[in-house]
Amino acid sequence: MISSFYAALATLLLVWLIWQVVRLRRAKKIRLGDGGDPDLRNAIRAHGNAVETIPLSLLLLGLAELSGAPAALLHAGGIGLLAGRVLHARGLLRESLRSRVWGMQLTVYVLIALALVNLGVALLHGLKGG
Repeated sequence: MISSFYAALATLLLVWLIWQVVRLRRAKKIRLGDGGDPDLRNAIRAHGNAVETIPLSLLLLGLAELSGAPAALLHAGGIGLLAGRVLHARGLLRESLRSRVWGMQLTVYVLIALALVNLGVALLHGLKGG
């Protein structure tokens, strides 16, 4: 249920990012694309980048949970993922390079850690023949 908890929170983050795009489209009367507007462009990228990274992170988190990874490790991955995505979105929406870089770094570190956990579990089970 740990990965379900973080999947729900990540979904709420994605919905909030969608709303930022919709809000800006309405305010600036831009129906398609970014219309050359930097605020809308950044909101679109904040949402797009989250969509590009969250699903794989959640898949790895869920697989690690199914494989019996320790709860503390799963929570660290979930918290790291959400913190990274929030920092990155904040960096894009507020044009803060520092937040954007930290957010992306944290997200990449979480992806690497979860990939290694899953790889380790797969290798251990493969070596045991089951």
